[in-house]
Amino acid sequence: MNALNSDQEDAPLSALLREWKTDATLPPRFREEVWQQITREGTAPGVSLWADLWRSIEAALRRPALAIAYLTVLLAVGLSAGLFQAREKASQTDHALQARYLQSVDPYQKPR
Repeated sequence: MNALNSDQEDAPLSALLREWKTDATLPPRFREEVWQQITREGTAPGVSLWADLWRSIEAALRRPALAIAYLTVLLAVGLSAGLFQAREKASQTDHALQARYLQSVDPYQKPR
């Protein structure tokens, strides 16, 4: 569609929009209340800080190298936490099995 056809098709709409008038009135102090609301929302405590932080994280993660480094660090932290928990659980299981073995060998011995 070229600009000439577009102008010809929009001519009736443009004429109609130029004729359109509204007689609705705004409530009193409407403009002042709108600006007060904008000011309140712009200075809400903490909201701007989190929004700015989120935008900076998004901007940083758009770079592939930084995103890969971030994911690598998260993966390493997750694997380390999982390994630590697995070692702890294995240690608890070893102690429980040792106690059961000692009781099976000598039923009168008290478990620790």
